[in-house]
Amino acid sequence: MKKPTGPRIVRRSARGRVFSPSTLRKAKPALMRDFKGRCAYSMQHWKRAGGKTCMEIDHFDPRTKSEPIQHYENLMLATRHCNRAKVDIWPTETEEKAGIRFLNPCMEPDYGVHMVEDQVTGKLIPLTPAGTFQIYMCDLNAPHLMIERQQRTRIIAALHTRSPGSGSAPAEEAAMRQILREELRSMIPKILLRDATSVGS
Repeated sequence: MKKPTGPRIVRRSARGRVFSPSTLRKAKPALMRDFKGRCAYSMQHWKRAGGKTCMEIDHFDPRTKSEPIQHYENLMLATRHCNRAKVDIWPTETEEKAGIRFLNPCMEPDYGVHMVEDQVTGKLIPLTPAGTFQIYMCDLNAPHLMIERQQRTRIIAALHTRSPGSGSAPAEEAAMRQILREELRSMIPKILLRDATSVGS
């Protein structure tokens, strides 16, 4: 799989719009569309994150949170889990000079460049200081996220495995595969993988 060369998310719905703290909730429908219902950080879909009410508006740079004008470009869709993990943390100037920063998926590639996934465990492996910071600060290796990545890998493998002699009628097998495909659509997408044997301890 090739490394991504551009940002993962393209903002279209409310580009250039501004909000006030009291109207911030009006940005959520646009964020849901632009982020395709997925968390900016974990890529978890709202269907698996506890529903749409568990998707929150995150200020990418929290230092602007108290300002009277809130720019759409600084707002991210995040699961409650990732939003609460990230809270109002922002790297210091010294940390930023060392490459320690949050990754903005609307401005640059993140997965596949700064972090990859272990095929067996579903654990994210950092490749850069920014990847290390993002994984730790957003708690991207929380057990429920690792389990979902493992399940996604198993479903993909099952869909690519033929099982003649399994006893299932062709129609039943086709129906089961369709169910698996539908389930796959709401799971964390396939991430650029690194074979477990090539990942350090």
